[in-house]
Amino acid sequence: MKNYRSWPLGIVLAVTLLFSSISLAQTQGDESEEPRWFTMDAINAGLDKVPEEAKRMSPRETIRSFLNFTEDENYADAAHLLNLADIAPAEQPERGAELAKQLAEVLRRGEWLNASDLPGRQDAAIEDPSGQNPMAGQPRRNIELAALQIEGQAYDVRLGRYRVGEEDPVWLIMPESVSSIPALYEEYGPSMLERYIPERFKASFGLLKIWEWLAIPIFLITIGAVGVATYYVVGLIARILPSGITTIFADQIGIPVALIVMSLVTQLLLDYVVSFSAVATTTFRVLLISIMAWGAGTIALRLVDTIMLRMTRRLVGEIDDTKPKDKRRLLTTLYALRRVIILITVVAVSVYVLGQIQLFESLGLSLLASASVLAVLVGIAGQAVLGNILSSFQLSLAKPIRIGDLVIFEGQWCYVEGIFYTFIRLRSWDERRVIVPVTYFTSKPFENLSVKSTKMYRFMELTLHLSADISQVREKFLEYAKEEDSVIEHHKLLCYVTGQTAHAQTVTCYLMTSDPMAGWTAEMNIREKLMAYIRDEHPDWWPRDVVVISHHDVARGEQRGKSNSQHQGAAGQTSSDSSDPSGQPDGSAE
Repeated sequence: MKNYRSWPLGIVLAVTLLFSSISLAQTQGDESEEPRWFTMDAINAGLDKVPEEAKRMSPRETIRSFLNFTEDENYADAAHLLNLADIAPAEQPERGAELAKQLAEVLRRGEWLNASDLPGRQDAAIEDPSGQNPMAGQPRRNIELAALQIEGQAYDVRLGRYRVGEEDPVWLIMPESVSSIPALYEEYGPSMLERYIPERFKASFGLLKIWEWLAIPIFLITIGAVGVATYYVVGLIARILPSGITTIFADQIGIPVALIVMSLVTQLLLDYVVSFSAVATTTFRVLLISIMAWGAGTIALRLVDTIMLRMTRRLVGEIDDTKPKDKRRLLTTLYALRRVIILITVVAVSVYVLGQIQLFESLGLSLLASASVLAVLVGIAGQAVLGNILSSFQLSLAKPIRIGDLVIFEGQWCYVEGIFYTFIRLRSWDERRVIVPVTYFTSKPFENLSVKSTKMYRFMELTLHLSADISQVREKFLEYAKEEDSVIEHHKLLCYVTGQTAHAQTVTCYLMTSDPMAGWTAEMNIREKLMAYIRDEHPDWWPRDVVVISHHDVARGEQRGKSNSQHQGAAGQTSSDSSDPSGQPDGSAE
């Protein structure tokens, strides 16, 4: 018989174990969650009472209070915004005021700081209504205020959230950042020149100091003079060098070299002579990095162009379809390689500039959030440009045309002189340059007379009288055609009657030429010789009109002639009678 009395005790044990597991899981979960603040026994015990103007409940309030205190040169109150835990309480009043003053100078010069960009919430949680940021809504206990570098080493100025006992937590500059202030001040503090500036010029006027408004124009004029001097020096070197590829390269890099020298001189002046506020420094830094990258990329592209020019002159020479097909294919590949190098250079320069100015850190989330919108805008605005670039790469890979090919495009004979990103440059037979967008060129039918061989089968027509001896014409055609150097494959020379009317016949002559342009010249020469032969030897072979006169037309003509004679006789008699009443001519009376 089963013992049912033990069931209540088992149920009690099971419930107890269940609640114990739930309590343990909750305890472990609470321990795994990161605390929302740092706990401390005391904050800045060596300082006086915190002033009422010091607002420290959120990162935005802390930095705004710090900037207000330092703007009024109230560094003692500004020290309450620093966590001086690593400094002895007895030294905190003096050291705190000095460190607050130094940090104010660092923030003014090191990085353009705007308190409005900092979180306004007490927990510093990221607010993202779009919901694309995975960190949105999560409280933070420390945030980055500024990221500065000293000799390639990164130093962060961070804010931390601290709580003492049951008091409300506050935001302060973290002790690790406070300990880095002297080194940052040594790097970003006032320059040697600024120490001699009178105090009245150090007052703020808008975003900058008064002395900065006066110094920046002089600074820019000095840098501009350095750039102009560098440009003329590079031009002088280009003229001194012997003519050739080196001179061409030196003549093309004057502007990028001048910009690079201007950037280097500007960096030296900012490092050792003068330092401006973060607004101006940040602007100069972005410009310097962009100019340096653009100048270096431009010089690299000029070098590639110079090398291509040298290879073109040595391997191909004048661009036309008389050159071997392999050389023209090589030149087309070089142009495609140039476009690839340009694309890689532009991407590399863009990535370098964005990395150096740290846009990915500050604007990365915003860029990701708006990537779809930017993609749509770029796709709409740059549709024509992107289409031309893709078509250009398609031409380079498929090679329906090559550099130097002779094409007939929209009725014009043109040589392909260059295939670029967005357009094709054609050289017409009369030395004009026809610029055609790549997409327009690929969307229109064209004839490539050099796609396989430059040989071309041509024909010429003569209209002669029915009495012309075709055998003599054929004999003279063969004779004149063999005298032309550009006429090849003589066994393909043909001359036949290809048309006839009641009074004339059409004679067509066929000839194979080495290339289209030379073939055109040969055709004209042969035509002129045949025409001269017929004109001098057999002028009766030229076509002429035959007029048939009937008897009725002859009788009508005779009658018309007789009437004209009678009319003329009567007119003469009247004139004679009216010349003089005596019948004598004028003057005979004497």
